[in-house]
Amino acid sequence: MDKIREIGFEETYRLYECMEDLARHHNEVSVYFKGDYPSISSEKIVRLFGDDVKEGRSHIAVIEDAGKVIGFCKINISGKSGVLDYLAVLSQERGKGHGTALMDWAFRKFDESKVDNVEVKVIYGNDAVNFYKKYGFREKSVLMNVKRNIF
Repeated sequence: MDKIREIGFEETYRLYECMEDLARHHNEVSVYFKGDYPSISSEKIVRLFGDDVKEGRSHIAVIEDAGKVIGFCKINISGKSGVLDYLAVLSQERGKGHGTALMDWAFRKFDESKVDNVEVKVIYGNDAVNFYKKYGFREKSVLMNVKRNIF
């Protein structure tokens, strides 16, 4: 079984490699917006993660192998609502049950806080949508975007 460990704000910098790998993945699978990820740098994203944890807005858990973060999950809880903000596993580590272990951690945290509504946003074209459906997630709305070239 995977060892899940919740981290504090001082360790969020360790998520950089996973964020870069996730951006590569999103750029590969995105149907309409290849090359747009991330919209802000991974360095800034992990700094913002640190702020979120420090301010109590988020919880982050990691899975490590030989001291290296190979996957993480970031959740936000507000009252009875939760957001599965990020769930990322390094490409070479996918399919080994790490995502399931991280999702199980997230739902334990949601249960502890009596969260009865959880949302997740998935990049269009990402087959992770099938993974989330196994946990009962269903499409509720469609978020659309247009990329405009304005000179």
